[in-house]
This record gives sequence, structure tokens and C-alpha cells, in this order.
Amino acid sequence: MLDHVFTDAIGALRDALEAAMLERMTAEERFQVDVLLGDTTWETSYGLPGEGNPPRVRADITLDWPTWSQSAFRSWLRNEELDDDPRIEISIVLRLQRLVELPRPDQVTAVLPVDSPSVGPDQLHRTAPTVETAYTAELEPVSHALELAYEGTYDLDDKALGDGAILDDHFSALGGWIASMLVRLGDLPLAYHDPY
Repeated sequence: MLDHVFTDAIGALRDALEAAMLERMTAEERFQVDVLLGDTTWETSYGLPGEGNPPRVRADITLDWPTWSQSAFRSWLRNEELDDDPRIEISIVLRLQRLVELPRPDQVTAVLPVDSPSVGPDQLHRTAPTVETAYTAELEPVSHALELAYEGTYDLDDKALGDGAILDDHFSALGGWIASMLVRLGDLPLAYHDPY
């Protein structure tokens, strides 16, 4: 098994999501390395249990480990002076899909907080929603979706780099919070198409 602070963070977040009883969509999980730039990215999707495929509501989660974070982490391993702490960039996109009618963004944002719980010393901040419409070949609308993201960063200080248990503590609140946000979205009085 790869022993790296980024994979430790992935494991901590995955444990939090599974402890919250969310259902992982295994076909949606990816671990990628950009061979030109060197950035490493982990992407996954979780939904509420029993939602069908595709689920009505889901969370698409991305952790990004930029190249400069890897350089800073390598310097930390060598006990060298750090200019900046390594950082993990976090994005959690909450998605309502299979909607029969075009959703009202204000109806959705009214049930979601502006900020996430703390992830270490920081919080993730909500972005503006995006609404999409799928059409038939005859340009008839057949389905709608709405997404909004929570984005932010997690800076790894000396303590977090040295003790993986700190990552578990810092990421633990996200699992229950994501589950709660999906339940709130699923409880909105919206009409959905049946799963495929």
C-alpha cells in the first residue's frame, strides 16, 4: 500500500463517508496523475442508499494534490524549510438529477448552508448553482439537473503531516454533513423521472 499523506487523506474521507452509510458509486471513482503537470487527483461519487441508478441526489467529491504540494511534502520529509504548507484542494459538488421540471435555484439554496463544517482550521464555501437541461434530438426538454459546489482547501501543517490520526479527526465531520445535505436535497418536493 502506498504510504503518503494524500492517500491518508483519501482514506480518512472515505472512512467518514462510509461511516455515514452513504453508497459509493464504484464506477465513478478515479485516481489520476497528470503526467504533464504532475497534479494528482482523486474523484469519487456517493449517494443515498437505495436511490437507483443514477440516484436522484449525489455528491461528487474531488481531492486535488498539486505538484507544488508534492514538492513541499518532499521538503518536509527531508526536514527542509517550507515556504508554504502542502495543500489539498477540495471540491464537493451536490447534484440533483432526473428532475421532471426545471428547478428553482433559490428553493435549493434555501435548504443548504453557505459553509461546510470545519475541515481543520478552514471551511468549504458554497458556489453559485448551475442548472442543466437535457434535450431530445427534436429539442424537447426531457430532464433537468442542478449542481452546486462547496470548495476550499486543507492546509497540512507540521502536526497533520506527522500524524495521520489528525486527518481522521479533520475529515470525520464531512461524511455526516454530506449525508445530511443529500437528505435535505432529497426531501425537497420535486418530481423525478424513474431511474433507468
